[in-house]
Amino acid sequence: MDLLGSLGGLPAAAEIQCSRKGCRQGADYQLLWNNPKIHTPDRRKIWLACEEHRDWLENYLKERLLYKETLPMQGNEGEGK
Repeated sequence: MDLLGSLGGLPAAAEIQCSRKGCRQGADYQLLWNNPKIHTPDRRKIWLACEEHRDWLENYLKERLLYKETLPMQGNEGEGK
């Protein structure tokens, strides 16, 4: 634990990571989905995907009829900008 470092003000921004279990790669895509059994039609949940896991996560959602669309990550989401 870095007590002196915590006195410096704002914490460092966390890297936006892929949602695939065990993956620590940066996210390149946003996978938008919803569960029609529990969400309103306009509600969108977001999973993040790296290039390697994009297809796997899309297929997972499509097989369960949850998938809506995939969008590229844009700019600095999640970094407070």
